[in-house]
Amino acid sequence: MTEPRLHTRREFLRKGLTVAAVGATIPSFLTRTAYALNNPADIPLVSSRPGIPDDRILVVLQMAGGNDGLNTLVPFGCDDYYRVRPTLAIARHDVLRINDQIGMHPGVSDLKSLYDDGHMAIIQGVGYPNPNRSHFRSMEIWETAADSDRTLRYGWIGRYFDNACTGAPKPTLGVCIGSASPLTFRNNHQVGVTLQDPSQYAWAADSSSTHQEDGGHTYRQLNASDTPGMTAPGGPGGALDFLQRTAMNAQVSSDQIRQAVDRYHSTVTYPNNGPLGLSLKLIASLIAGGIGSRVYYASIGGFDTHSNQRGQHQQLLNQLAASVRAFYQDLKAQGNTQKVLLMTFSEFGRRVAENASGGTDHGTAAPMFLFGDPVRPGLYGRQPSLTDLDKGDLKFGTDFRSVYATVLEKWLGARSEQVLGAKFPLLDCI
Repeated sequence: MTEPRLHTRREFLRKGLTVAAVGATIPSFLTRTAYALNNPADIPLVSSRPGIPDDRILVVLQMAGGNDGLNTLVPFGCDDYYRVRPTLAIARHDVLRINDQIGMHPGVSDLKSLYDDGHMAIIQGVGYPNPNRSHFRSMEIWETAADSDRTLRYGWIGRYFDNACTGAPKPTLGVCIGSASPLTFRNNHQVGVTLQDPSQYAWAADSSSTHQEDGGHTYRQLNASDTPGMTAPGGPGGALDFLQRTAMNAQVSSDQIRQAVDRYHSTVTYPNNGPLGLSLKLIASLIAGGIGSRVYYASIGGFDTHSNQRGQHQQLLNQLAASVRAFYQDLKAQGNTQKVLLMTFSEFGRRVAENASGGTDHGTAAPMFLFGDPVRPGLYGRQPSLTDLDKGDLKFGTDFRSVYATVLEKWLGARSEQVLGAKFPLLDCI
């Protein structure tokens, strides 16, 4: 019996390339799982409920390390703030005032401009019940949207992919800018790609291998048209066919991303005071390229400010504010501000009182920010009390999963209870 020949690249593209996306950086992508749907050509990609456009995009920005919310959104109208932070408190005359009680750190003037122009919503006092002050565990809670006493296998964005994005999966449905795919993206169908440098998002053999040329030759064969002698043992679904589907998926997502970046030339100058500007510039180019991603993920680290916080925190906030402002201006130049929402989060805030090292230790509640034309600007939630504390920590007022639910329901058009596993109150910030 003649073994059926492997599908050609052209056939895969014509039928919609319904293979699973590779959620890891090159060159390890060939080891990841892939899957195919039955009769994929007949199944359209559906990502939101009827009446919600399918081209809406969410950008998730992680402020890693635990951002000090009290020195970001400053309660300058409260004397207790100055009492417990004699050296770290932001002077009243330096605060960028929102009202007579609350203002922003002077290092985020670019964000204050976005707020004043109606493109920013601030949710105060965000946290969760029974908070955990471990970086690892608290990040796990935020990334999976789990209760503090539960552990979940998949991330909340990953469950959004699984539950709301039905039909033929796109390799680039989710894109993370970084060196490793976050738990947030982990899903049952292996959707999503992770990269740092688009020029390196291609075949790259292990430099220590003595079989580099053999590996490259095999990879090229997997993506070639009707290569003589390349058959799939056992027919469709065999081991070689499986490998080709995985390689083909990586190749096409690689082509899409590199072509999108090569075509787009931004007219906006991004800040060069850290890596975040480059990450958001790359995301802007991929949005302009229309590669079909629903969610992008980027991060800025360094917020674990146990000592010498003042200068370090200001530099990070400067980088955040300038980068987000440039990103918004880039989207505006593209004409895409109506279809992009950016959301920030950090795994926890800091303690109310400063420590003896000129810093702050792990705490609990902190603000979250939403940016973009889709937001209803303003302050949401309540500012936590600085006197009614939980063992020296702020008491949260808004569960972070309410913010997630609001983004899922009102922006992405997904049923939040399906994704989050419970119903949470929606906010009016979108």
